[in-house]
Amino acid sequence: MKPEFIDEAIRLSLESMQQGTGGPFGAVVVKDDRIVGRGGNQVTSTNDPTAHAEIVAIRDACRNLGSYHLRGAEIYTSCEPCPMCLGAIYWARLERVYYALTRKDAAAMGFDDALLYTELSLPIGQRKLPLHSLGRDAALCAVHEWNTKPDRTLY
Repeated sequence: MKPEFIDEAIRLSLESMQQGTGGPFGAVVVKDDRIVGRGGNQVTSTNDPTAHAEIVAIRDACRNLGSYHLRGAEIYTSCEPCPMCLGAIYWARLERVYYALTRKDAAAMGFDDALLYTELSLPIGQRKLPLHSLGRDAALCAVHEWNTKPDRTLY
């Protein structure tokens, strides 16, 4: 844990806000004591609701390292990750998360993830967003083909 990395995440959060690219959030991915990925929130400037600082930093790190996983790396972020970003952090196999602001701090600024945390804890049939299974048999054919593909890349 190094303070200069959280300082850089916070600097990126200010830059994102001041340049008008998105909300006041920043993140850096660190591996072997060096920053390998940087990201500021770009939601409003790219019209991409997934362009949170953590996602942008993960994408940058993966591009820079030429890998779809970030084993051995950690992420420093200006705010506790939302459920989407936390999912991406798990998928990227980051080993540790350091954050400055909490989700309660974010909620006080109008960035409230409480609905998402609540919804994810509910059974599918009780969520506000209806989810319907459709086309399972066809999708199973694709999965079967994937499972028998000799040159597939496991991740």
